[in-house]
Amino acid sequence: MTTSDTHDLVDMIITDHREVDEVFKEIESSATPSKRRELVEHVIAELVRHSVGEEEYLYPIARRVLPTGDEVANRKLKEHTDAEWVMKRLEASHIDDAQFGELITKLIADVRRHFEDEEREVLPALRDACSEADLRHLGEKFEHSRRLAPTRPHPSAPNRAPLNKILAPGEGLIDRLRDALTHRKT
Repeated sequence: MTTSDTHDLVDMIITDHREVDEVFKEIESSATPSKRRELVEHVIAELVRHSVGEEEYLYPIARRVLPTGDEVANRKLKEHTDAEWVMKRLEASHIDDAQFGELITKLIADVRRHFEDEEREVLPALRDACSEADLRHLGEKFEHSRRLAPTRPHPSAPNRAPLNKILAPGEGLIDRLRDALTHRKT
């Protein structure tokens, strides 16, 4: 998704949000079950990558510079974990199961709410609290993190430093190997 080195962390996160929402719209309007499954697998990979980047860079800086940063970060991390459990269940569900439709509807609603809250509450406050240079530097790290991140949900994996930064690249490598072996498009 995000690839420009000219954007800062806030811009990159918002771009990711817009791109994921476009895939959500495709899922909601998809006519064929096989296309819907392909889109769901794609959006899961993108959401996992995005979440890892936020967990490694957005929430730690929010904790440091925002007055209620710990509270906000803890709430957002819980939302990530909850979404990963839904994604894990989606991966295990068959496209024809009623549960599949219910899970994707829940995931879309929860993630859209998460994005809206972040864009209304966290990102503007972060832009006010950080220098442009700091946000650009964090954006570079965010993008690098996304490239190495897992492509499948790991809801039991650590989502706070330092363990998340140590384990995520290894999980990412294993996920990309699994994706290649199973011909999963991510």
